[in-house]
Amino acid sequence: MSIQTLSFNQLKQIALQREAFIYYIFFFVLLFFAVLLHDTAFLTLSNFMNIVKQTAPLTIMAVGLTFALAVGHIDLSIGSVVALSALVGALLLQHTGIPLAVIGALLVGVTVGLINGLLIERLQVSSLLITLGTMGIVTGIARQLTNLESVPIINQDFTFFFGSGKVLGMPILLFWTVVIGGCAYIILNKLSAGRHLLAVGGNPFAARAMGIKVTRVRLYALIASSTAAALAGLLYAGRLHGARYTLGEADLLTVIAAVAIGGTSLFGGRACIIGAILGSWLMGIINNGLILSGFSTNEQMIARGIILVMAVAIGVKELRHG
Repeated sequence: MSIQTLSFNQLKQIALQREAFIYYIFFFVLLFFAVLLHDTAFLTLSNFMNIVKQTAPLTIMAVGLTFALAVGHIDLSIGSVVALSALVGALLLQHTGIPLAVIGALLVGVTVGLINGLLIERLQVSSLLITLGTMGIVTGIARQLTNLESVPIINQDFTFFFGSGKVLGMPILLFWTVVIGGCAYIILNKLSAGRHLLAVGGNPFAARAMGIKVTRVRLYALIASSTAAALAGLLYAGRLHGARYTLGEADLLTVIAAVAIGGTSLFGGRACIIGAILGSWLMGIINNGLILSGFSTNEQMIARGIILVMAVAIGVKELRHG
């Protein structure tokens, strides 16, 4: 028992150190752009609320991906799940009410996550390869579903609840971020399920020796990742008043960078929900700052790639010295 407690405490201490790292980076970047763009609208509340709204789906995806990475898996299919779930929700919304449309969209995420988990565990193949394959399959289904056509959403209640609405003067997308992030934080930091996730990611053999059902934990983590991506699809559809097969296709790099720089290990055993949220907002601030500075989309992609490389380098260095 003492060994288990010591191991968990060590993981927690490392996570706290990485969490502090994202705080420093976050405020440094904020200060940098505040000075650089002092004569623009960068520091206005409306601009920050706009960043929160634009990054809300990315933040939800980052929170979900944190669960998969915590157990040592990577989920490359989340971008394609965003598109398919948004399209399914939009199509169902034309014939049913909001509840069935939401359930149908979320079931897309649950199904893809379940398939990913079963294939990985049964075939004992790298999650990188399996989710790469399902990414292609789901992307193809999304393109075939509407023959590359967009699906508009005119249901005002849906767009209010999943995109354009405000509660107490604040964007409803901010509340989605807080609720999902808060639930994930409680699971990972306050419940035994969180300790099981980190134990499986840190040392699956030791976790199995402790009586933890490793396969089940990994399966739940992948379902959580994919379901979060499905919810992100609904948020995209609500904010944009429609769904299209291209939704989420360019988000994977940004989400991985946000999670990695936020303190979650890409190799399992360490996860930080607050860091994932701040990492997502950080990517949003960087994009916003680069746009206001006149940088092109290509240059923004280069910046995200550099950030991801730096985050991975830091993670590998800590792994070798940990």
